[in-house]
Amino acid sequence: MTVIDISPSVMQFLLAFIVVAPLLGALAALLPAPPGLRGRNPDQAVLRHGVTVTGAVLVAAIVLAAGFDHDHPATMQATTDISWIPALDVRIHLGIDGISLPLLVLTALLTFLCALYSYFKLPAGPSPKAFVALVLVLESGTLATFAVLDLLLFFLAFEMVLIPMYFLIARWGGDQRQAAAWKFILYTLLGSVVMLLGLLLIGLKSGTFDMVALATDNGRGLTTSVQVIAVLAIGLGLAVKTPMWPLHSWLPDAHTAAPTVGSVLLAGVLLKMGTYGFVRILLPVAPDGMRTFAPYLAAFAVVGIVYGSLACLALARTGAKGDLKRLIAYSSVGHMGFVLLGIATMTPTGVNGALFANIAHGLITGLLFFLVGAVKDRYGTADLDTLAGATGAALYGRAPRLGALLAFAAVASLGLPGLAGFWGEMLTLFGAYSPAEGLSRPAFRTFMAIGAFGTLLTAAYMLIVVRRVCMGEHAPHSRLSSDEQPQQAPRTADGPQPSGAAGSQPSGAAGSPPLETAGPRTATTPQLADIHPYEAAAWTPLVALTVLAGLWPAVLLGLTDPAVQQLLAGGKS
Repeated sequence: MTVIDISPSVMQFLLAFIVVAPLLGALAALLPAPPGLRGRNPDQAVLRHGVTVTGAVLVAAIVLAAGFDHDHPATMQATTDISWIPALDVRIHLGIDGISLPLLVLTALLTFLCALYSYFKLPAGPSPKAFVALVLVLESGTLATFAVLDLLLFFLAFEMVLIPMYFLIARWGGDQRQAAAWKFILYTLLGSVVMLLGLLLIGLKSGTFDMVALATDNGRGLTTSVQVIAVLAIGLGLAVKTPMWPLHSWLPDAHTAAPTVGSVLLAGVLLKMGTYGFVRILLPVAPDGMRTFAPYLAAFAVVGIVYGSLACLALARTGAKGDLKRLIAYSSVGHMGFVLLGIATMTPTGVNGALFANIAHGLITGLLFFLVGAVKDRYGTADLDTLAGATGAALYGRAPRLGALLAFAAVASLGLPGLAGFWGEMLTLFGAYSPAEGLSRPAFRTFMAIGAFGTLLTAAYMLIVVRRVCMGEHAPHSRLSSDEQPQQAPRTADGPQPSGAAGSQPSGAAGSPPLETAGPRTATTPQLADIHPYEAAAWTPLVALTVLAGLWPAVLLGLTDPAVQQLLAGGKS
């Protein structure tokens, strides 16, 4: 079944356009004036160019999804296969199936929303031209990662996103941005070097770098020892990008320093590249090697779930380095632990849960970072103690719609039934209850119990965050008392707008006088600016999709399940 009937050649063009258009748009953004677009000044014109290019890519992705044959989601569609380097049998091979299509659409959506948000609220930093160009290069690399079907092209696309993200953090970030950017690039580059060795080992030993052929062969052309070495090397590189505990330490610093849109893209799409590699490459290409390491992967995953939750709980309760962005970054370590646990089960139930949790995390955590950025704009800080001491009648009283939306995102993140976060976690736990043949059932049931305990911890810290930020209640060991004045942050990740950007600085944003402290709200207590129209435009799609995926999970599972079944069966229908 297809929503609209599109010819194969048009589908091929759409997929190629989705991958290449952002790169061409990035080059055009660096021209003296983006062609065909005008604004009040060059800064506004280039920001409008970014919205136009990412909007065109999103429209193409939606049309591609509408033309996708949903009756055969396990079949690679919109394929292009052109010889590129004949000596190494490297091909420009593109295609999508039910596994990659949701990630492709998610990437296009989040990048467009970030471009739209930045048009009105550009982070303080160097030239807007460079900012737009970097975001578009980042989008192109991420989309290519989910669309290519050649191991070496996958590696090139995987690496393509590192440089733009490094500069987005280093040049447009907040405090400690240089150190955070260097930590990000060093961790990911070192992991990528090891991953490249594993990819070359598979390609040279099997005689091909084609991911479809390798998946169909299902590891029969590789010895067990080669598979074990390949899984260890490739898995380390993918685990750094995911990030898996204990290779996660770059993530909290990167998120804390990154501008709002940088955090949204980092959490919403870049982390998915690592887990996608586990599903697309390691599960079908090296099943024996994965079976060897699956118990260890599951063990690291559940440690990450508990560790991330405990770190968030400590930040929420004590306020030690209690930056709200840092807390959400640690929550990503826990949520991605569920994704890794589902993959480690090597079962259709677990892998489908992992893929569902990937999409849910992109929607919910992307929304959370947008909201925290808005709170930081209004208060000049994301410090939890300062927020609890500065809210007066609390966020519910000063900006009720913003407070309600933050509470919604928090309960979605903790996995409330009926919202997207619930299904991924539940399916991964079901998969751990009955893992694939050859894996220890008692061990995985232990992992399941630990993961379930992690969901309780998630609920605990998210509810504390809502109570403190939205209701203005202090933690038991808060650094601020109710009569202390909050300190304005010296520099925020999203600073004043350039002179040409549309929109205006919200009330209470960085650079404004300090807001009044906690206490009974009086007639003189200033109201905060509630949700602006451009913020509503950027956030509403994420809210709607979070509800839709929670109430109608078959929309996503109907795409992923047949593709996962075939992937685990070695490409046989």
